[in-house]
Amino acid sequence: MSVSNENESNNFLETIIEDDLAAGQHDGRVLTRFPPEPNGYLHIGHATAICLNFGLGLKYGGKTNLRFDDTNPITEETEYVDSILEDVEWLGFKPANIFYASDYFPQLYAFAQDLIRNGLAYVDDSTSEEIAKMKGTPTQVGVNSPYRDRSIAENLDLFEKMKNGEYPEGSRVLRAKIDMASPNMIMRDPLLYRIKFAHHHRTGDTWCIYPMYDMAHGQSDSIEKITHSICTLEFVPHRELYDWMIDKLGIYPSKQYEFARRNLSYTVVSKRKLLRLVQEGHVRGWDDPRMPTISGMRRRGYTAQAIREWAKRVGIAKRENLVDLGLLEFCVREDLNRLAVRVMAVLHPLKVTLTNFPEGKTEWLETENNPEDVNAGVRSLPFTQTLWIEQDDFMENPPPKYFRLSPGGLARLKSAYIIQCDEVVKDESGKVVELKCTYYENSKSGEDTSGLKPKSTIHWVSADRAVPAEIRLYDRLFTVENPGADERDLLDLINPDSLTVLSNAMVEPALAETRPGLYYQFMRLGYFATDPDSTADHLVFNRTVTLKDTWLKVAARNS
Repeated sequence: MSVSNENESNNFLETIIEDDLAAGQHDGRVLTRFPPEPNGYLHIGHATAICLNFGLGLKYGGKTNLRFDDTNPITEETEYVDSILEDVEWLGFKPANIFYASDYFPQLYAFAQDLIRNGLAYVDDSTSEEIAKMKGTPTQVGVNSPYRDRSIAENLDLFEKMKNGEYPEGSRVLRAKIDMASPNMIMRDPLLYRIKFAHHHRTGDTWCIYPMYDMAHGQSDSIEKITHSICTLEFVPHRELYDWMIDKLGIYPSKQYEFARRNLSYTVVSKRKLLRLVQEGHVRGWDDPRMPTISGMRRRGYTAQAIREWAKRVGIAKRENLVDLGLLEFCVREDLNRLAVRVMAVLHPLKVTLTNFPEGKTEWLETENNPEDVNAGVRSLPFTQTLWIEQDDFMENPPPKYFRLSPGGLARLKSAYIIQCDEVVKDESGKVVELKCTYYENSKSGEDTSGLKPKSTIHWVSADRAVPAEIRLYDRLFTVENPGADERDLLDLINPDSLTVLSNAMVEPALAETRPGLYYQFMRLGYFATDPDSTADHLVFNRTVTLKDTWLKVAARNS
């Protein structure tokens, strides 16, 4: 078992585990689990839970199971199972075991029969509306079902017939017999099984009754001998039933503990709302880089290390909190600053012709790949008579303190030479379309003897050798900080500028060999990742994050 770093304070879950280990609980084992429902793609909230559960297992020399809570065949698909497996692995974690709640259907059915035999469960013929009404309210006790006192023999017979498909869907349910006057509404004879004639992604048509969450959750934990079953706060009212079921069945005493969700600003994680965005075409799919899904973040260019670091910084608490998206973006920048190769790309090209550079000549200039990594090496850039620079790097009538290129002004080209703008060429509409410049041959980067002192360095690419690319500039999907709590329609909150597509960008030729999964810093522009849509004939890059947090300035200006 690993021990805590004395310089780090424990969160409350770590304290619980260390106290249990010190007391010899669970035979000195730590076994946690991550139990997603395979009815959608995992999002940033799930990433927090994954990092927590697997992190606790690793810290205390234990293990973590991945268990699919596949008890609702109507909403579950193999596509979701595959995506969850990919996401967990991509985040850097390896489950000790991969289980499915459906693996335990025979055992769970046997548990339900045991409850019936002990007079602790009964088959109820009431409608869902009648059951809801009989439950009462938090201030009014419930009313016993007229079917509550059926005999054990009758209940066993009815339950078996439910399993055999002899009754229509919705006609009968199995309920626990606990206390209709309990102050905890969950304990008022909760539903344990319902009839569903639906094809299951693993068991096919073998079953037509399926366990409810409270029938499957704690018992699956117990079957696997989970020591610490960690849930979010909405499951606090379920803990009493979790313990009741384990106690009455006399099975392994797994324990449930709860922590608070960490909601992310400018984000929604409701599966219902995310599904709406996908189905109505407001995003391009579950892995759209604007989505808070793990697959969307991966496609955008977020790294697994950045997400793990964010989860660590956010920490664990007992009270829900809204976490600034800027913290996640900071973690992404920190990691990409370490990893990303520095390259040059021009998003809005403006032609520059060097009038004194030999036509047809190509000079190869050396530039570093990553100043943060001494082992990253160098590469060669082609320098030719005709170049592309950013339109924003030239102003014909510059304001004070504008130090980039202007008529008669100087600027250094990154890893190349100092140039001076001599002439501005415009089209018929008056738009600047070309700059004619002089380059200073004795001003080469690293060998400069010109004595010239330009006050800016700008990026560029060779017009003869550059490769065209599509650039997708992503921003926050919503314009308000907490869209999940806003009463307006979700669509009214969407940021109209969350995606801008640039079709005429030019990138340096080294990027012609790019592939998905590679990260770049487009110098002076931001961090970018190669999109899976990218091909050798049509390069596509996604902006992962800007070099600095510009959103706060935009939000302040619009407030």
